[in-house]
Amino acid sequence: MKVDLNSDLGESFGRYKLGLDEEVMNYITSANVATGWHAGDPLVMRRTVRLAKENGVAVGAHPGYPDLLGFGRRYMRLTPEEARNYILYQIGALYAFTRAEGLELQHVKPHGALYNALVKEEELARAVIEGTADFDKNLIFVALSGSKPAEIAEEMGVKIAHEVFADRAYNPDGTLVPRSKPGAVIHDKEEIAERVISMVKDGGVRAINGEWVELKVDTICVHGDNPKAVEIAAHIRKVLEEEGVKVAPMKEVVR
Repeated sequence: MKVDLNSDLGESFGRYKLGLDEEVMNYITSANVATGWHAGDPLVMRRTVRLAKENGVAVGAHPGYPDLLGFGRRYMRLTPEEARNYILYQIGALYAFTRAEGLELQHVKPHGALYNALVKEEELARAVIEGTADFDKNLIFVALSGSKPAEIAEEMGVKIAHEVFADRAYNPDGTLVPRSKPGAVIHDKEEIAERVISMVKDGGVRAINGEWVELKVDTICVHGDNPKAVEIAAHIRKVLEEEGVKVAPMKEVVR
């Protein structure tokens, strides 16, 4: 049994530092590197790619809405043409740095409000996946487990990684509880670890109302932008390995 641990990194900008990239990088197997539109800049992108290389962590692009002020967490209405080209542009930006560092680009994971919008807007999801395939159809596309984008990617012949979230509560329909609602984010590392084991070994987790939600798990997101990020990431990896689950990069999990 194998699973990938991913984290959204490279989200500092200029003089502003966000996240615990250096510390979290010790426990993950795939890094989603911000591509400059919701966070990150050329210097941060190169530093993050280089850091991943030093730690043997696979690298993927983490494109989002052009919304630095809102950190990409505000919804924007895009035409399919805009979405397709915005994604292609951002993948290309990160690819410049992976190529410079002699690394393969492994995957693409949309960020924030864009990621959530794909679940509800089929036309937008198709355009974003087309933008990914335009660059390289062999890239792994990361989507919320069991969601419409995952189905679309499979239909288009694009490799898909079904993603679950270690520290987020779920609705009964498999979507994430909005951060604005109480209980949306889980902070206790023991509870988080129990939920992760349930997802990986039992194929699902209890929703916020107690209902069972079935989930396919290829990769687990561990957020790196909170004070307990390192402690949580380390604990999740430790518990997975104790349970006999191999933690490996996405490219070893998705076939």
